[in-house]
Amino acid sequence: MQSINRTQLFRASCLSLLVTSLSFGIRAGILNKLGVDFQLDKAQLASITATAFYGFPIAVVIGGFIVDAIGMKKLLVMAFIFHLAGILLTIFAQGFWTLYISTLLIGLANGTVEAACNPLVTALYTDNKTTKLNHFHLWFPGGIVIGTLIVLLINKLAGAGQADPLIWKIEVGVMLLPTLIYGYLFSKLDFPVTERVASGVSTGEMYKALWNPLFIFMFICMFGTAITELFTGQWIDVLLKNVTQNAILILTLDTGVMVLGRAFAKPVLKMVSPQVLLLISTILAATGIYLLSTLTGDAVFFAAIIFGMGVCFFWPTMLGFVNTNIPKTGAIGLNLMGGAGMFAVSLYTIVMGKYYDNIVKAAGGDNTTAGPKVLQTTLVIPLVLIVAFTGLVIYMRSKNKTAPLKTAAV
Repeated sequence: MQSINRTQLFRASCLSLLVTSLSFGIRAGILNKLGVDFQLDKAQLASITATAFYGFPIAVVIGGFIVDAIGMKKLLVMAFIFHLAGILLTIFAQGFWTLYISTLLIGLANGTVEAACNPLVTALYTDNKTTKLNHFHLWFPGGIVIGTLIVLLINKLAGAGQADPLIWKIEVGVMLLPTLIYGYLFSKLDFPVTERVASGVSTGEMYKALWNPLFIFMFICMFGTAITELFTGQWIDVLLKNVTQNAILILTLDTGVMVLGRAFAKPVLKMVSPQVLLLISTILAATGIYLLSTLTGDAVFFAAIIFGMGVCFFWPTMLGFVNTNIPKTGAIGLNLMGGAGMFAVSLYTIVMGKYYDNIVKAAGGDNTTAGPKVLQTTLVIPLVLIVAFTGLVIYMRSKNKTAPLKTAAV
């Protein structure tokens, strides 16, 4: 382990996740422009957006099965190639299918990054997994903030010329620089083996652990936490464009809140357990979505803050909880969780895209109420999660009373 530079590997991992989140933030900022330039309806835009979300689970699940065998470095080389190809194809897109394929490639790249980096972080920081996963994953909302600000800045500089397709191509091209940097960094660094391999847990034990009822429960809950966070964030510009003049700023604001929250994950997790944090987060997320669907004007920015506080800890805490409480699931457990979340978002996005168009058609072309109605439908998901995580808190409390005293890796 002497040749393993833990700090450099963690920084390079954060940079690769930054590219993943830039793709999310920039795509959210240019979605309406793509619809106009290529004459796409909301259902087609939803199909394009969804490819990133189902490309992710394909890559993250396959990566989860092979990462122990081929190593994390080779997976990250693949992620670099997918990112580079996807970004370039987006810039030179000619219509629906080139946008579809390019977004799929970026989704595959994003999933491959997580397939390698989540087990890499837990292997590097075995003593505080949930905290370091939160620190790593703060670069997802961080990149969305940067991405949306890039879109806003370039649009402002372009002024009246922002309708020019060259503008959104420049915005997408911004992702090339961090992609080239993280590809170079990873090519120069040595990697550890995964924690499961290092601890000597057999492949059979790993697969057996996946049938643990607690893992299955968390796997199902991941559907809901991912949809609540990622669908709402990705479509915020579309859903609230008739509610406020600056819908994309809402995404910037709520993801900014997420960055701050994840940066302070360590003191937060010292005050409350991961399962209690998930329950509190779900209550805040439900409140935030309700407010986003009912408030108008500048008041929606207050709603965005509440929503950001709610979804802030979802993704990394779900992963950290599973890896800490069911460690034998290893890299495949982490990656199945991530894959489940993104796959759920991809299906939900397609369904909601069609639902949005149906609302507009029923209203005779008026889309004033379509966004709020989609949000009100989505509100059902965190409401169900409140019940689920209440049960989890009760279960873990009873389990901890009967288990030997030990220090959790948070």
